[in-house]
Amino acid sequence: MAIYEPLVQQLKLQVRMNVRARAVELKTSPYTADAGALQKGADFVRAFLLGFAVADAIALVRLDDLYLETFEVGDVRALKGDHLSRAIGRIAGKDGRTKYAIENATKTRLVVAEAKIHILGSFANIRLARNAVVSLILGAPPGKVYNKLKNVAARLNERF
Repeated sequence: MAIYEPLVQQLKLQVRMNVRARAVELKTSPYTADAGALQKGADFVRAFLLGFAVADAIALVRLDDLYLETFEVGDVRALKGDHLSRAIGRIAGKDGRTKYAIENATKTRLVVAEAKIHILGSFANIRLARNAVVSLILGAPPGKVYNKLKNVAARLNERF
């Protein structure tokens, strides 16, 4: 119901699950008022399927300036075996602390799914989070990334 209600109640879309094709099908209805409702609905479903929480995916429906970016660790640097595992471990951090620090400092949401990283947030904040993740992939120690994020967070708070 948490997935169904935003699509049907807010966006006024028709939704069905095609079991044979294993796809969620969205269609506008005569009650659909917003021209971009179909795109918002598709982004919402995609964000949920990538692993974001339902509450975070609902933010895509409600806010206009939220985007979803996906990249692979291999896009940044070709890593294999234990080197890839260590890079993913640096991104996650001990008990997820590094990931949460990046999320809180840049006001984004991160999902690390094997070698893929998904970032949800505003355009400028995605860029800051991507820079932090890329520096971790390239081998920067987490302490150095924390300090950069602390400075970035202080600048963001000053601006508003």
